[in-house]
Amino acid sequence: MTFLLDIFGFLTVLLSGFVRSAQCVYVGSVAFLFLAALPIARNGSEANARLIAMTGRIALISLGAMLAFLSVNLWAHTAILAGTTDGSYINALGGTYASAQLLRLGVGTVAFLLLLSRRATNPLLLALALTDIGAGIATSHAAARLDNQLILIVTTALHHLGAAVWIGGLPAFLYALATLPKGPDLARIGLRFSTLSLISVLAIAASGIVMLIYYVGSVEAMYGTAYGMMLGTKSVLFFTLLGLGFFNSRAVRDLAAGNGRHLLRLRRFVEVEIGIGITVLFVAASITSLPPAVDLTEGRATLAEIAERLTPQWPALKSPDKSSLAFYEEQRAAAATDAADASSAHMQVYVPGSGVPLPRNAEDIAWSEYNHHWAGVFVLLIGILALLERTGRAPWARHWPLLFIGLAGFLFMRSEAEGWPIGSLSLAESLRDPEFVQHKLFMVLITGFAGFEWSVRNGVLRRAWASYVFPLLSAIGGMMLLTHSHSIANVKELLLIEMTHLPIAVLGIWAAWSRWLELRLEGPGRAVCGWLWPSFFCLVGLCLVLYREI
Repeated sequence: MTFLLDIFGFLTVLLSGFVRSAQCVYVGSVAFLFLAALPIARNGSEANARLIAMTGRIALISLGAMLAFLSVNLWAHTAILAGTTDGSYINALGGTYASAQLLRLGVGTVAFLLLLSRRATNPLLLALALTDIGAGIATSHAAARLDNQLILIVTTALHHLGAAVWIGGLPAFLYALATLPKGPDLARIGLRFSTLSLISVLAIAASGIVMLIYYVGSVEAMYGTAYGMMLGTKSVLFFTLLGLGFFNSRAVRDLAAGNGRHLLRLRRFVEVEIGIGITVLFVAASITSLPPAVDLTEGRATLAEIAERLTPQWPALKSPDKSSLAFYEEQRAAAATDAADASSAHMQVYVPGSGVPLPRNAEDIAWSEYNHHWAGVFVLLIGILALLERTGRAPWARHWPLLFIGLAGFLFMRSEAEGWPIGSLSLAESLRDPEFVQHKLFMVLITGFAGFEWSVRNGVLRRAWASYVFPLLSAIGGMMLLTHSHSIANVKELLLIEMTHLPIAVLGIWAAWSRWLELRLEGPGRAVCGWLWPSFFCLVGLCLVLYREI
């Protein structure tokens, strides 16, 4: 079981992100039902009845997903705790974390049965949703604090509830926009949800400031720790959502005034809000896995160190020899020791998944920089070719997606020098390393959206849905990069490396949803987004070309 420690950490972040996202949609749908849909449903119109029924179904599906992911997450935590402490599963289930999750499973099952029996308007459902929010907070940083626990628990509850009402209510609101006819009912629902969203934003902002004070505590901790950097990234995405929300609130006011000319844009922006909102929830799950910045008093990066790392240098496009990497040097040293002492058993210098990071030397850093720099060349060329195609004067440039397949092949052979397929570690051993798993998943995503996008642009695939594969998989890739982890023992070096990945992830997310809007919008907005997303890809390429680890 100890060999699963590293991969367990990565999987629990992903599972927590799925749980948090499903919980938000479940609680948000219930809030939308009781605070927006039901109050305007008294006229008994067929459209309003369909909205109430669909909102109940959205809550049912998201709650079912939450219970499934929650069960898997609880099993994983229980198995790893029992396996690493030589305890029983019964004892492992007696901890605070397991007790809170069992409560959530019980309460969620009751709510699931209510929704399944089409009793979505039962007020008990609202109480059960709030109970789930409260039980979830029992496993947060707030519950683990010894000081200021009460204020942090209240603040966290406000933060989670605000996110659930706003982000979680968006799917039901999108359905209302798509199905309700233009008129007083749609306008009233829009105004109600807009007001709820505004209150939620204020709750998120106020609670976020309080948590910033107690969990970060200083400017130095904000830029000098992984917690602070991730919080900054979450804030950038939050402000992106605020920008979309601003335009949506104006469109809702126009709708209430009888002007529905921005209704299409409103629907498309809500789609993007849902996507970026789910990304923010995964970032929040990743932050929860980190110690608060205020607790990390050693190993912080200074402004001088950050500035030095971000100073551009000409990229190194020459790779060191694989045999010069620390892993292979230590393997040779261990083999020499074994040969000198015939009674000793051969020991491998690195065991994937054991919690001990790979050894690193200067050649490892050069190997990693080489990989990033050439990846940057690929992505920069992709962005430039996509811009050329956009001009309409270079139809041959439409083959730019094929460069992604070249990038995937390059990374497949180069990303892990110690692991499969070019290293001495087997595939089974490599799969215990979360960094290996994440890199290979990225390659699958890259190959997938490259194939679909090339087929769309060259008329091989003419189905409408095929054009959405590229932006959706790109958005998933950006989200995965925000949860990406590296096997490096030095806390400061780990921060400085991950710091360079965060802007790449944000730019990738912006590019993905800009491409989505290009496909979904009409008029000038479509043209603007058509120029935006290749420009973001060019910026990603530049970030990679200028990537440094020393």
